[in-house]
Amino acid sequence: MTKPVILTVDDEPQVLNAVERDLRQHYRGEYRILKANSGGEALEAVHQLKRRNAPVALFLADQRMPTMSGTEFLAEARQLYPEARKVLLTAYADTEAAIQSINTIGLDFYLMKPWDPPEQNLYPVLDDLLSDWLANAPLPYDGIRVAGTLWSPSCHRVKDFLARNRIAYQWLDIEKDAEAKALVEGLNREGHQLPVVFFPDGEVLIEPDNLALAEKCGLQTQATQPFYDVIIVGAGPAGLGAAVYGASEGLRTLMIDREATGGQAGTSSRIENYLGFPKGLSGTDLAQRATVQAKRLGAEILTAQEVTQVRVQDPYRFVTLSDGTELGCRALVIATGVSVRKLDVPGVEALSGAGVYYGAALTEAANYRDQHVFVVGGANSAGQGAMFFSRYASKVTILVRGSALEKGMSQYLVDQIYGTPNIEVLTHTQVIEALGKERLEAITIENNETGQTQTLPAAAMFLFIGAAPHSDLVAGVVECNSAGFIITGPDLSENGRRPKRWKLKRDPYMLETSVPGIFAAGDIRQGAVRRVASAVGQGAIAISLVHQYLKTV
Repeated sequence: MTKPVILTVDDEPQVLNAVERDLRQHYRGEYRILKANSGGEALEAVHQLKRRNAPVALFLADQRMPTMSGTEFLAEARQLYPEARKVLLTAYADTEAAIQSINTIGLDFYLMKPWDPPEQNLYPVLDDLLSDWLANAPLPYDGIRVAGTLWSPSCHRVKDFLARNRIAYQWLDIEKDAEAKALVEGLNREGHQLPVVFFPDGEVLIEPDNLALAEKCGLQTQATQPFYDVIIVGAGPAGLGAAVYGASEGLRTLMIDREATGGQAGTSSRIENYLGFPKGLSGTDLAQRATVQAKRLGAEILTAQEVTQVRVQDPYRFVTLSDGTELGCRALVIATGVSVRKLDVPGVEALSGAGVYYGAALTEAANYRDQHVFVVGGANSAGQGAMFFSRYASKVTILVRGSALEKGMSQYLVDQIYGTPNIEVLTHTQVIEALGKERLEAITIENNETGQTQTLPAAAMFLFIGAAPHSDLVAGVVECNSAGFIITGPDLSENGRRPKRWKLKRDPYMLETSVPGIFAAGDIRQGAVRRVASAVGQGAIAISLVHQYLKTV
């Protein structure tokens, strides 16, 4: 933790320097000593300290200052630091004002000038006040702070981005925290843009996009080279598997993801069927381990960068990033995976991020403690999410269109769900409307057998309703099926004929697309087995096939 601050203010330079000298002599080992030569300058320093969330232990202010008296300064400063101890330096004629300020601003002590010797007249008083402050004042959080409202989609996006990239932060809800609200309003004079992100160095970002946030947090967002042996697009389990094996086998490897490593699996609260982890592990833990491993072996990982286009200029392949940068490679692995399909019913789009969430949204779970939430979907991701939310919510209701959970969910999860008292399952049920003004308040559901509908109060709804492939970047470049999944290997052949425009004398390799040297791994492939172990294995196999391809060009 940074040292707490002692701030002294006096308009007489000689006195100010003398106070600073005595304070440094006695307290510099445990406190930061700051000085200001006017109340206005001191108040600006206090605002800067607050934006950094720096702890302030004590204010020592001269009473007689032009423009702003010591009492007036302390009255303003205590609005930002109510726990800081307040001391006035006074002349004999100021004692009446000092006594009155005890009642008006809660003054802790006043000292008569001169205070020599400090060992007798200054340090004993301040020692007592500082000891009392240390015993009672809460220590401030000295990391990143995010201030906003629970129902803001932008706030949810920023929190989710930080959480998925394993960056610690403190959430400040301005609807519940008056101090945070005042801090935000002081910066948002032109509007009410949220969230406001405060950094320990004092910098503030207002409603930042993911790229600006990533750069400020120290994540790599720019490639160090213009050309690589292999570029991997997507950093889910398949991409991470490819990055680890590519880097470990000496290939110059770059992996790019628009959000965070881990992909959809990274949002899972508990993966219990992954080989080698008998007690299970979270998707975040798996992603972090794999990310560290890939970097240690030499892979570069770009975060908050989206690949918007792929082009082929034999024998090379090129990717274009959202900022216009173009990077080249000898071989390309597409591991962009899938995202949860949008629910196209009235009210959902307007309330997305304000009580309606796609995927697990683990960052929001604690906000719904002791409330009733709904999980929509019947696959493993829905079951894992329901189990996690059951730790916080008073009740979790799973809505499934089919007749039973067993049809789309692993048995171990089904057993856990039916063994959890605060989880209920409604089969043959679908959502037909989301209701609420600024936040989700209720949902209307329909039984698809009987047609009966009912409207239920809902604090939150988490959607897991199928997979939409991220294949737009290769549209028109490689062959995809009607749903947008990439066709690879033997599936490309029709009646023994190789793909159109295929110029090589060999057949496509198992994970190779209709363009030689472009491979696909993980959930983006047609017919993929959607399990973490399968995706990791395909990532590793893709690198083996990349080696075979590179021998032929």
